[in-house]
Amino acid sequence: MTTRSTLSVLLLGAGLVLAGRTVVAHHAFGAEFDPNAPIRLQGKVVRLEWVNPHTWIHVEAVKDGKPEVWMIEGGTPNTLLRRGVTRETVKIGTEVVVDGYQTKDHSLKRANGRDITFTDGRKLFMGSSGTGAPKDGRDATETPAPKKPGGR
Repeated sequence: MTTRSTLSVLLLGAGLVLAGRTVVAHHAFGAEFDPNAPIRLQGKVVRLEWVNPHTWIHVEAVKDGKPEVWMIEGGTPNTLLRRGVTRETVKIGTEVVVDGYQTKDHSLKRANGRDITFTDGRKLFMGSSGTGAPKDGRDATETPAPKKPGGR
């Protein structure tokens, strides 16, 4: 094998390994979050992670008189950018209210964020569409779930 062929094989192998890690890291809403466990958190943003495959906003909320830091998952950076949300939109120290869904293991302080509301009333949709999250009409790009017979 020539040096060029060896290099090509090594680069291809490295690309496959990296691609495999990305696929394993990404998950659907239903794999981790509980659509029957909505949560509302109010507090200050203490950390931001603008990374693939999901953004994370860390919010310090007070529950039962004690401060807790919750990790709130948002859509991909690209999805949020297309919606006009940038790294500068939500800054550390900002007071927010987050509506979302807890993980299936309710002992974790982690949630999938659906909406973030600022103290001035502005609201941002943070969820990622098409991943099994409840269709509640908050995402303008999704078609609402059909109503069940009997008005439910």
